[in-house]
Amino acid sequence: MTHRNRPTLALLACLATTALLASCTQASPEAGHPNTTPPQTSSAGTAPSQTTSVTQASTPASTVPPAPPVRPTTANGLSLAAAEEFIRHYIDLMNYASQTGNAAPLLAASDAGCVGCKQYASFATKVNAANGGLSGDYLERVAEVSELIRGNGGRLRGSAAVTVGVYTTKDSPSAVPATSKAAKYTEQVALSPSKGNWVMFEIELQDRR
Repeated sequence: MTHRNRPTLALLACLATTALLASCTQASPEAGHPNTTPPQTSSAGTAPSQTTSVTQASTPASTVPPAPPVRPTTANGLSLAAAEEFIRHYIDLMNYASQTGNAAPLLAASDAGCVGCKQYASFATKVNAANGGLSGDYLERVAEVSELIRGNGGRLRGSAAVTVGVYTTKDSPSAVPATSKAAKYTEQVALSPSKGNWVMFEIELQDRR
C-alpha cells in the first residue's frame, strides 16, 4: 500500500545556542608613573586578592527528544470504546515515529506479525523530521473512528479518517524533496487482544478520493 509518498505506509529540528564569551581585565598603572594610591583593605584588614581574566568556554545546549505518547487509561481494556481510543493513540505513536525516528513505542503496541506496522516503522526510522527527511504539516490528525466490528478470534476491525497538510519528503540528504498536498485518508485497521488490551494486528491506508 502507498502512504503519502512513503512506501506502503505514512507516518524537531535541533536547536543549538552559543553562549557569549565574557572576560574581564584589571587596569594597570600607566607606564612610568608608579601607582601611589594605597591598596584598599577589606573589613578584616587584608588587601583584596587580584582577579584574573578568565575566558569561560561555552557549552552547546543539547536537545532532548520528546517523550513518546503515553497510552491513555481510556484505551485500556477490550471494549469498543477502548478500541477507539487505542486507534487514536496508535496514530499518535505513528506521528511520534515520523517526528523522531524512534519506532520502538509503535512496535511495542503492535502484534508481532503486523506487516503494515513493521513497514511503517522501518520507513519512519529512515525518513523522519529529526533527520530532515520530513518537513511541513506531515502529522496525521484523526477526524473520526468508525465501523468498529468484532470478528473471529476476538479480533476487531474498524477505520479511522485522518487528514494531513502540505509536507515534503526526502529519502536521503541528497534527494530532491517531494511535496505532498493536503489530503484525507482512511486507515483500515484490525486489532487483536493481548494481555487484556488491544494491539494493532494490521493497518492499511486507503485514499479517500
